[in-house]
Amino acid sequence: MNMKPELLLPAGNVEAFYAAVSGGANAIYLGLKAFNARARAMNFSNHQLPLLLKEAHKKDVKIYVTLNTVIKNSELNELIQQIHLLNELHPDAVIIQDWGVSYIIKKYFPKLTIHASTQMGHHNSAGASHAGKSGFERVILARELTMKELQLTAQNTSTPLEIFVHGALCYSFSGMCLFSSYMGGAGANRGLCTQPCRRMYDDRGDKAYYFSLKDNQQASHIHEIAKYGIASLKIEGRMKSASYVNRVAKAYRMALDNPENLNTSLSILKDDLGRDKTGYFLDGKVNDAITHYPNTGKLIGKVINSDNSTITIEADSLPETGSRLFIRVKNRDEQYAIKVRDEDRRKGKNLIIRFDKQVSKGSEVFLASTKAEKFPSKLPDEYVKLPAPLPRKKEQEIIRDIQNTKIHKQNRETVFLRINDLSWLRKIRLEYIDGLILNLPSNEWNEFNPDAGFLKDNSSKIWIELPKFISEINAEKTRFFCKNLCSKGYRNFYLSQLSQKEYLPKEAIFATNENVYVYNDAAAKMIENQGARFWTSPHENEMENLLAGKHRNALIPMYYYPELFYSRMPVDIKQDSEEVFTDSTGAKFRKRVHDGITIVIPEIPVALFQYKQKLAKQGFNNFLIDLCWQNPSSNTLKKLMLRLKNGQQVQPSNTFNFKKGLK
Repeated sequence: MNMKPELLLPAGNVEAFYAAVSGGANAIYLGLKAFNARARAMNFSNHQLPLLLKEAHKKDVKIYVTLNTVIKNSELNELIQQIHLLNELHPDAVIIQDWGVSYIIKKYFPKLTIHASTQMGHHNSAGASHAGKSGFERVILARELTMKELQLTAQNTSTPLEIFVHGALCYSFSGMCLFSSYMGGAGANRGLCTQPCRRMYDDRGDKAYYFSLKDNQQASHIHEIAKYGIASLKIEGRMKSASYVNRVAKAYRMALDNPENLNTSLSILKDDLGRDKTGYFLDGKVNDAITHYPNTGKLIGKVINSDNSTITIEADSLPETGSRLFIRVKNRDEQYAIKVRDEDRRKGKNLIIRFDKQVSKGSEVFLASTKAEKFPSKLPDEYVKLPAPLPRKKEQEIIRDIQNTKIHKQNRETVFLRINDLSWLRKIRLEYIDGLILNLPSNEWNEFNPDAGFLKDNSSKIWIELPKFISEINAEKTRFFCKNLCSKGYRNFYLSQLSQKEYLPKEAIFATNENVYVYNDAAAKMIENQGARFWTSPHENEMENLLAGKHRNALIPMYYYPELFYSRMPVDIKQDSEEVFTDSTGAKFRKRVHDGITIVIPEIPVALFQYKQKLAKQGFNNFLIDLCWQNPSSNTLKKLMLRLKNGQQVQPSNTFNFKKGLK
């Protein structure tokens, strides 16, 4: 008989922590001030952590600390000290994303328990099993799995699994969204997401929130999920109020402990003041998963009058004093937050609020929070002496280790091309390049002829790219695909997940693409130790960080269209080859569908040819021209190869974060 899964709640502040405990949480996850993926939450100080641990453990509640951002080279010393502190304070687990963090913890702080963040993108048993072999004691799966995929994944791995059952959903697979970073350097993988999926876009005059998902809700399915042996059911919401955390905790606690009261649980969740709800992929219903209301809260009325000092709201039920409201301005991607005060007047169904901005009539009003049960906002007033910092000598020993590499930098320049369309093969002279990466959809792999003479003669230059998402249903098919190509002499594989090495025959050679994030020397060391021939610099990386590292075994993307959204969700944007849609600034983007995955790219490419000489002087000599999403053309390829050779800028193009920096 399966054990009842753990109920895991979020806490972004002290009040939410106590609300989670009161609501029946078995465990709570929270972030400290640095290196966590909700940097905009209040979070907790280092001095608060031992008090939180003491308070939680008195109630037999576990504490998991999030250390789940990618780390720059300049942050490694601070990171090591933070890990040392956690090692001394003994939280029940640390949730991480960066492979470099896992390397440091497993080698130098092995007593720390680590969980693989959902931002690592694990979504099948290969991912879970590889993480288990790499020292992770739990894997938090991607939110995009169907019930059948979840069942098969759980059956095919012994690594404990955790899934999200309630709360906000990202349009893109978590960890694979570059949109916020592209729009201003505020990387989602750095905890600074500006939520581009919640914004309005214009599709040839049709303005809508095309990418804004409803909130996840799986209360009706948790007992089916529990049958698969899932270790933990997780609620999203470190930015949420204490009342939200408490309400959702109570509802799921009831659903777990008293299945006969499921309807009562669902009734409680109706008033969580989140977004509309979706059962998402687990429920098999994604057609209605997009919401027209991107903000959280319950729609209660509309603005019927506004001047420069007041607004009048007509509501079905008037909010009480202390409630917070959101007003979404009609026909504009803009909203205001207002708190209801004692002096605000009530007249029948109308609420008249002092407000010094003009608001369009018809603007919708949402109840964001109510005056709810109070929870303690302070921890016990106890003096806590933190452990002494890690000695400088030991810190430097760790730094020297992660900077040391057995792979020598290559003095000869190499050029790789990447294509996702077989039509390019007629345009490429393989004798003039060092590697060709094939990122083909399944229908084109069916047309690929591995016995073609010109391909077999150049098989050592061909790299087979595996996609970012491989359904558990296709696991054996993927293994056969890799084995078959290896048997025909195609031994080079370009992996989108480090765990995809689990699909490869022993004789295969592999390297990792930009989705296997290497932002620091510790991550590079980890990837190299796993056997990768080389790794690829992430698309949102900056030049300063790249040059600050000591490892040089990197393939540098010099020309590419970054995949800003990578999603399993369909989206209702027109499909013809010339379509573009725009954001409120007029920036243009394109939607593409590749093997059932919705991908959004910018209209113009990123090009870094002008930095080639500087990179070469610093020891980077492996360069990638990515022709995916580029119409096949001999002339285009000839121009790009010439500009790379001469280090000439391409126009129109931009440099993403490479020059301006990643926050």
